[in-house]
Amino acid sequence: MNIEEIAKKMCAKGKGILAADESTGTIAKRFKSINVENLEKNRLNFRQTLFNSSGMKDYIGGVILFDETIKQKSTLGPTIPELISKHGAIPGIKVDKGAKPLAGSKEETITEGLDGLRERLKEYYDLGARFTKWRAVYKISDKYPSVQSIKSNAHALARYAALVQEIQMVPIIEPEVLMDGTHDIQKCYQVTTNVLNECYNELEIHKINLKGTVLKPNMIIPGSECKNKSSPEEIANKTLDCLKKNVPNKVPGIAFLSGGQSEIEASKNLNEINKINDTSFLITFSYGRGLQASALKEFGKDQQNTDNIQKAFNHRAKMNGLSSKGKWSENLEKESAA
Repeated sequence: MNIEEIAKKMCAKGKGILAADESTGTIAKRFKSINVENLEKNRLNFRQTLFNSSGMKDYIGGVILFDETIKQKSTLGPTIPELISKHGAIPGIKVDKGAKPLAGSKEETITEGLDGLRERLKEYYDLGARFTKWRAVYKISDKYPSVQSIKSNAHALARYAALVQEIQMVPIIEPEVLMDGTHDIQKCYQVTTNVLNECYNELEIHKINLKGTVLKPNMIIPGSECKNKSSPEEIANKTLDCLKKNVPNKVPGIAFLSGGQSEIEASKNLNEINKINDTSFLITFSYGRGLQASALKEFGKDQQNTDNIQKAFNHRAKMNGLSSKGKWSENLEKESAA
């Protein structure tokens, strides 16, 4: 498959992307919340249980892995990338080295990881990865994000994308405007517009083939501490409007991050967006918490109870698969859970 075909397959109708690329530090926090020790065998056990679920075949087009995971062999026989491919999904890899303080604006961050990236990409390709992810993070406040943060992160995203396409992999472009803060939905709309504009300017300068990319943006949502909450309908309208105005039509797929929303909120908001989606974009999910929170709880209750862990995961995968077609409902949510 060439990169344009891979990008389409990752976001195929009714399917989305499982973000299972938590760093060892991040998964430590998740495991702590369920009283599970953060050991390599526990991390492998949890992840391979998800990757071997029946919901993978029907609802998951791609899986983003962490460096440790892509090099692991499952206890079921195949390597982790082979296990994912066996269920019809495409293995991918997070390649950035995380957000570090931005020199000149220490309250903000720049994502690092370009040094040695070309060599790492070759290794990941040989291990079976066919797409990659790089996340840039922008905070909203009275004075942020700064022009420096918007420009430097867009430049890094474009340099990353160029190296990824050079080796024939699909880059996921993830510019995440954070939900933290008291800002209203209009402020989120404005900041996301500025961020997306700058990203696509840089991608054009770096001669990126947009048909072989996937965008992973935030939804347009008021800050988590904003007094004025928005309805799913308002979130959907603002989000779709922002995408139409700022994302070139050549981009095949847009896979939203859940970004602090609860599992149900993430499904509901994605569903509302797809109910009114009149664009050529395949609009779907690239959720971590939005797909794994319930399964993680079950894993905390009994790590050996594969059935319950997979049931919880399959349910969320199915609900989000429906949302990616605009066919989710509260009733289906309850029926399936029951």
